[in-house]
Amino acid sequence: RLSDIHGRRKIYILAVAIFGLGSLWVALSHNFSSLLIGRAVQGFGASGIFPVASALVGDLYPPEKRGQILGIIGAVFGLAFLMGPFIAGVLLNFYSWNVLFTINIPITIILIYYSNKLIPSVPSKRIQSIDWAGIATLGLCLASLTYGLNTLSGLSAQFNWGTILSIAPFILAFTSFTFLVRIEKRAEFPIVELSFFQNRQIVIAGMLAVATGVMQACFVFIPKFVVSSFAVASSTASFMLTPFVLATAFGSPIFGKMIDRYGVKIIVIIGLLLSASGFFLLSISGSSTAVYYSSGVLIGLGMSVLSGSSLRYIILNNTSQEDRATSQGMLTIFISLGQLIATALIGVISATLMASQGYASIFMATAMLLFGMVFLAFGLKNQLASVAG
Repeated sequence: RLSDIHGRRKIYILAVAIFGLGSLWVALSHNFSSLLIGRAVQGFGASGIFPVASALVGDLYPPEKRGQILGIIGAVFGLAFLMGPFIAGVLLNFYSWNVLFTINIPITIILIYYSNKLIPSVPSKRIQSIDWAGIATLGLCLASLTYGLNTLSGLSAQFNWGTILSIAPFILAFTSFTFLVRIEKRAEFPIVELSFFQNRQIVIAGMLAVATGVMQACFVFIPKFVVSSFAVASSTASFMLTPFVLATAFGSPIFGKMIDRYGVKIIVIIGLLLSASGFFLLSISGSSTAVYYSSGVLIGLGMSVLSGSSLRYIILNNTSQEDRATSQGMLTIFISLGQLIATALIGVISATLMASQGYASIFMATAMLLFGMVFLAFGLKNQLASVAG
């Protein structure tokens, strides 16, 4: 919302700077409490980077070229997301974990310099105030939900839902959500535009974003699955993510270009089918490296669609210029919800089942979820209808 009001450049630079500060904090940390604070600062800065960057695509490019540009951004994001464990596995053989976070410092400096030179900044003339009450209520809702889900992930299958301490965070989240709806109905410039949810395309994109978050959360556990299934070291497991990385880098720009040519609907369906097939193969791979690597290619290609251009393309083409960054931020929230929910459930399942058996069940459930999302994706409009609104 700040970038919608004050322009993209200042807020993007601010977000990058906060992320860099958090990275430096973590790199200098020598205890767990300090590490958590630094990670929170990182997260706060990172939350503004991708939404503002995606909004910039809408500012600078017409609808018929947005898929290609978002595909390029998606390729960079996908590579970064997938190469994190890969790079970490290599560096940790030679350095302490603190070094991993110093990599972000020079990148931050370069980004700030070129952002100040190249990014345009046109403040909104329509939106004149910030919905602080909505922001505070939304924050309380998400924070309590996050706390409740993280508590759940650390408990066993004998989780006692009857105790008041166990359900209190969820009660607070629900109550906050109720107040949020009431506040946003009265706000002049709401942080959550309730009218968005009257648009079927945005609703479908939000649900697909939750499923994407689930898929991303599952990916984080793939190295542990590899260690358990193939009896390899953690560093070797990181190298075995190479097919995922290459497939994402290869697929993102190609599928982004295909969205401009054939429309977003068919590409989303293809991405869901690829991802679902990949997680299905992963769940039955056992100790077969051939099946595992095949699943990696399919998952990487699927993630290049869902984590890259498609969902942000839908949101861009169904919101006004004044709400572009805010709507992209909402999409990020939906993805985060999927990550939170999946992480909590994975924690419960992995605590009650053997490692390999538990992960196989998780991957199979993810495959079924993604196959189910295919039917939802048929409700999307084609490219021309989407651009027309």
